[in-house]
Amino acid sequence: MSLLNHSLGSLARDIPGATRLFHHYQLNYCCGGKALLSEALAERGLDTAEVIARLELLAARHQDDTNWAEVGIDPLIDHILERYHAVHREQLPVLLQLARRVEAVHEAHSLCPSGLADHLDAMRQELESHMQKEEQILFPMLRRGLFTPARAPIEVMRMEHDDHGQALNRLLELTHQLALPGDACTSWQTLYAGITELKNDLMQHIHLENNLLFQADSLNPSSRHQEVHHG
Repeated sequence: MSLLNHSLGSLARDIPGATRLFHHYQLNYCCGGKALLSEALAERGLDTAEVIARLELLAARHQDDTNWAEVGIDPLIDHILERYHAVHREQLPVLLQLARRVEAVHEAHSLCPSGLADHLDAMRQELESHMQKEEQILFPMLRRGLFTPARAPIEVMRMEHDDHGQALNRLLELTHQLALPGDACTSWQTLYAGITELKNDLMQHIHLENNLLFQADSLNPSSRHQEVHHG
């Protein structure tokens, strides 16, 4: 079935990252969530092929079967930067906006995730600080093969990863384990779908760093020989 025949609301729920794309094209997947993608694109006069291609790319991105243990340091870091750092920076502002909306509209509901927006904002700040440290300090050291000097910052990053794990646990507590009421609006459904995406992405992100990038002996040996040539 063509994506054009799916509603904006269903695409927002089923394709991780679609909400950010819809924001970019100003497609209303909340109040206008029942509209078919074909109808919404026609109404906005958008390039159908372009939007479909970007949606298909988003869907394919979550079916990656690359063996990252075999690619070497530089490609792995490039992948982490593009697939996780850049994506987290897109995810959290959208989730924060949705959380504030849901908390404001459904404040009286027994399953309302009260405090979720504040927690997401704290996560956003902590994750941004963490990623900047990796981008500015640790990753350049690893690219140069400076594994011994990198041990101290790696331990700091591991501890911060543990903190991110605790933040994810708190996220599940605030959302009642992502339990949606039967009458949940599109915004609420989209919020929880986005949180599920964030949780899965962050866990995979941490796995690639803790279990591959931070383990020198699990990386391509050809990427490690440079250590002796740098001070």
